[in-house]
Amino acid sequence: LDPPLVAPQLLLDLVCRTIERDMEELSRIFPIGRNEVSIPYGWHWKENARFDMLGMDLSEAVSLGLMEDVLRQIMPPAFLSALEGKFSLAREKLAALPKIPHARWADLVRYVPPGLPFIPPTMAPRVLPAIQEALLRQRQLQVVYLSAGSDAAKEQVLHPLSLIQQGARSYLVATAFAYEQPHLYALHRIASANVLDNSAQRPQGFSLDAFLADGGAQFGNGSAIVLKARVSVDLARLLEETWISKDQKITARLDLHTLTATVQKSWQLHFWILSQGPAITVLKPVSLRKEIIAALESSLSHYRET
Repeated sequence: LDPPLVAPQLLLDLVCRTIERDMEELSRIFPIGRNEVSIPYGWHWKENARFDMLGMDLSEAVSLGLMEDVLRQIMPPAFLSALEGKFSLAREKLAALPKIPHARWADLVRYVPPGLPFIPPTMAPRVLPAIQEALLRQRQLQVVYLSAGSDAAKEQVLHPLSLIQQGARSYLVATAFAYEQPHLYALHRIASANVLDNSAQRPQGFSLDAFLADGGAQFGNGSAIVLKARVSVDLARLLEETWISKDQKITARLDLHTLTATVQKSWQLHFWILSQGPAITVLKPVSLRKEIIAALESSLSHYRET
């Protein structure tokens, strides 16, 4: 026997109910509104709907929401301005989907920077676009730069190589004049920047990864040393969880823990050692030990004077 024919009206009702369920689901994702004046319901784009939201899925919105939380703590406003539109779209997308579990991820995760939460320094207007253009076009850059510890800014011609974001500060890796040794120039210390027509000179064999591996972003000379130090139990436990070098070793004898690690000799290393206070005592190299002792004695003298 042939199957019974479905009445046309019943078939139409089934199709309408299916479409209505689909539209209900779509309205949770897209800015679609329902008109309840008549049945079957009518559907329309909501007033002031952001159609550029249609190209952003939920995972992108969550990722951008988390990125915004991190980037606002470490990047200057000049870097973030290009992303403001995307961040705004992500916030709107997540606000429109409060009942979907994945959308709650941005409310469950936070980035907390180590140490003090430094506020990113402010850059002079039009400095960042000029640096970006010079890097992309491989052109020389004329800047007015205030060096750390200097009272007056000086005009320099730089050969830009790379940009580095270190914590809350942004740096330009560049050479100056006829020197081939790259240096770091803090973007917030550049009063003005103009792109020149002359081509920038790139040191032969320069690699940003090699520059970083050699400690270039640590304000050092790139030389490696073998650090040997006594460390407290608490610091030893922390270093066993987060190593400071791949060859790090910590040996324990009674209550004494000895750290041995190959690290870059740099300002960052000095800063870290001094920040640990009595939790670390440098044993070798002797030159580093003497430098730390001198720094501690100088600090102690200031306390005695007050």
